[in-house]
Amino acid sequence: MATCILLSSCSVDKYVPAGQSLYVGNKVNVEPDSTSRPKVAGLESELEVIIKPVPNKTLFGFPYKVWFYYFIGTPKDEGGLRSWFRNKLGEPPRFASQRVVDINAANMVSYLDNEGYYRSDVTGKIVESKKKKRRTAISEYDAYIMPRYVINQVNYVVNDSSLFNRDLVLAKQKTLLKKGDPIRLDVISTERVRIDQELKGKGYYFFNPDFLIIKVDSTIGRQDSTLAAQQVNLYLQVKPQTAQTSLKQYFINQIYVNTGTEENLLADSIPRRGPIRRGININDPGRLYKRRIFYDAIGFRRGNMYTNTMHDVSLSRLVNLQNFKFVRNRFDLVPRSDSALLDVYYDLAPLKKKSLQTILSASTKSNNLGGSQLDVTWRNRNIFRGAEMLSVNAYFGFDVQLGGNRSDTPNKIGNEYVRYGANANLSFPRFLIPFVKIRPERSQVLPKTVLSLNYENRVQRGLYTTTSIRGDWSYIWNKNAEVQHTLTPISINFVQPTNVNTERLGAIAENPNTNPLDIDRLYKLVDQKYFIVGSNYTISYHPTPRPFAKNRFAVIGGLDYGGNLLSLFAKKDAEDETLPKTFLGVPVFQYVKLDGDFRYYRTVSSKLTWANRLVLGAIKPYGNAATMPTPQFKQYFGGGSTGIRAFRARSLGPGAYPPDTNYINLVGYQSFGDIRMEFNTEMRVKFTNIINGAVFVDAGNIWSFGDSTRAGYFDKRALISNNFLKQIAVGGGIGLRLDFSYLVFRLDLATPFRKPWYTQEPDPASPEGTVTYRNPWVFKEIDLGSKAWRKENLILNIAVGLPF
Repeated sequence: MATCILLSSCSVDKYVPAGQSLYVGNKVNVEPDSTSRPKVAGLESELEVIIKPVPNKTLFGFPYKVWFYYFIGTPKDEGGLRSWFRNKLGEPPRFASQRVVDINAANMVSYLDNEGYYRSDVTGKIVESKKKKRRTAISEYDAYIMPRYVINQVNYVVNDSSLFNRDLVLAKQKTLLKKGDPIRLDVISTERVRIDQELKGKGYYFFNPDFLIIKVDSTIGRQDSTLAAQQVNLYLQVKPQTAQTSLKQYFINQIYVNTGTEENLLADSIPRRGPIRRGININDPGRLYKRRIFYDAIGFRRGNMYTNTMHDVSLSRLVNLQNFKFVRNRFDLVPRSDSALLDVYYDLAPLKKKSLQTILSASTKSNNLGGSQLDVTWRNRNIFRGAEMLSVNAYFGFDVQLGGNRSDTPNKIGNEYVRYGANANLSFPRFLIPFVKIRPERSQVLPKTVLSLNYENRVQRGLYTTTSIRGDWSYIWNKNAEVQHTLTPISINFVQPTNVNTERLGAIAENPNTNPLDIDRLYKLVDQKYFIVGSNYTISYHPTPRPFAKNRFAVIGGLDYGGNLLSLFAKKDAEDETLPKTFLGVPVFQYVKLDGDFRYYRTVSSKLTWANRLVLGAIKPYGNAATMPTPQFKQYFGGGSTGIRAFRARSLGPGAYPPDTNYINLVGYQSFGDIRMEFNTEMRVKFTNIINGAVFVDAGNIWSFGDSTRAGYFDKRALISNNFLKQIAVGGGIGLRLDFSYLVFRLDLATPFRKPWYTQEPDPASPEGTVTYRNPWVFKEIDLGSKAWRKENLILNIAVGLPF
């Protein structure tokens, strides 16, 4: 009411010049041709995008921002506070103009022509507000749409059978111009660029997409009665005035690399020193680099044909070495008559050899934990003069309980964490394998060898500390830009619980309210050591979508196994042969683990995307570890900001196992399983360049393998069975995303739709403990007015980056 009174007392009429009206909106009416009745769905929104300028913003028909602009007045100082308020709260007036409307109508006609709606027409007019006192107007456009033309055939017109013309005709095999598709200017422009790239891949360095012309014949329907009227033939040819130098294949002559200072780079003449190998002449005044890194990174060789693929790949390799501030590349035609040779130049500016970086981060989690972490990272580039990278990182972080749960359970232990440790990584831009050599002129991306060593202490305050030492030897390589392989042939991991609070554990065990099964789980958790020697392999496939494709997908798979080799050297317990074999007194864990991540994205419109993900995973202990519990760091958990967002992290499952309030009060959410199945789907809406939204549904759960004793849950509902689909958890909600390009800040608010443990529930009123049925679909339980319901069922996930 107050807002209405305020707006009614305000007016911009006195500021609007006589005969003018404020431009406050627009409207597009689309009328299809009455005879042919073309499809025009969605055309209104496409035409509205063309309209310029943006109308003045209104609230209940009142141009409030213009009013603020006039009310604040002209500031004396453009950089002052008054100017800031005027720019932030107000906006300058935009007046309705028939001239602008005519320009927009002409632009709409051009757009319709470019989209294949030939002979369509658009007219526009100014419509004044019916309330004369408002002095406002909108622009209204009437678009009369004729049938859309489609492609009948595409013809490549060539004058002879020269090498260039043969290569041009071969480019037709992957054309984007398909029979039956609408004729669109942006597709034609993209087709010209595609042909240019294909020709550059065959040595035509000086060719340009502007040298191609595509002519459209829209009269074929009248000439051939067997064809529909709205069809066209396309004729692609090279412009007659194109120079012969642009139609010639070029080959590599000399290759020059300079790693000097900026003064060297700007000098008119750069001295070239050192021996020439494979046509590569290296000038390294500071003797900073071994020559082999340039032989590996630069794929061109003297005498090779120029290709844009090797051009891009060589630049990418040099940049990804992370040793140079910038990489400048140019190609010069060798100055002689009728030359078909190119000299290649790479000018490189080395980065500072050593650097120190400090990062302080903060986080909140859906399981009511919040914390911070400090990371200090020291890097040494080119440590052995072969573009190697040594990185040493030390960190310290903590998570503490937030909100009312802390005061509700003051004796809670193990749910707050302190973590600290260090890791070192040494990467080499090559394979460190004897007798194996990668030929850089054949592979697109340089392989990488990474040696890493990690040490971490994770303290569950008041309970115990987990000490982990891990070493990996890994290889990373790309067959092309779409497929990446990661192989870790050697991974050694030692995990040991230390500093166990036996006094506190004893008090828990003596407490009559503590479930004996939970006590057993807790004791196994703090008593189990692991020695794992294994290997793992991961492959990721991200195919590059075709231009204008609405669908794209990605597949990530992994295989992890270990313990086989080490078990050969392990020994059985002399007193009890039923116990697992040990190595250096530590049980050897044998296992195999499979993971799959499948993603599919559908572009519905320019502002709407449908995103989907299916995640599957399983770890199976066997052999020496058949009776050992799976270590938590190898298991799966449900819930959290990147999983099933309606459930707190590590609070879901396994299976239909019900949440144990007493156990949660002791050590927080600690549900883990051997099997994971999860499906996520969400509609992503782009409101502005920064503000995006989403509506999502998540479903899935985790389960355990084997008998209940090894799983640690002593309840068949936690184990995988034929009824696992009846134990699926479902949740959904809405999300807000702030996209700042360099990062995406995400808020997802979710609530459970289906709680799998509701399928069976003990009846407290029955002394016999009769099991009763409770509907797992919990829509009827939604009670937004209940504080208790909101506290338990409204889960806010705060994260950086998209969930998938």
